[in-house]
Amino acid sequence: MATYIVLANFTDQGIRNVKDTVKRADAFAEHVKAAGATVKDLYWALGRFDIVAIIEAADDMAMTSIGLNLGKSGNVRTQTLRAFAKGEMTKILEKVA
Repeated sequence: MATYIVLANFTDQGIRNVKDTVKRADAFAEHVKAAGATVKDLYWALGRFDIVAIIEAADDMAMTSIGLNLGKSGNVRTQTLRAFAKGEMTKILEKVA
């Protein structure tokens, strides 16, 4: 499984309905699970981003479909980062000349 960091900001719609954010997070986790992926952690944050999620998915295509479905809700705008664990980075560096 690949690891992804999702950084999200509330849209105008999302902040108007902020009292539902925990319920929406639970629904999102269920959607992710149905897509064969896992929300490892999800945090509400101070600063540049309102929400940070760590997700494990099979591949970029699976994560892209999850992100597009999340975007369709209209409550958040996201940036998704592919993250590499220490072991993965070690293997990547073995290929660096």
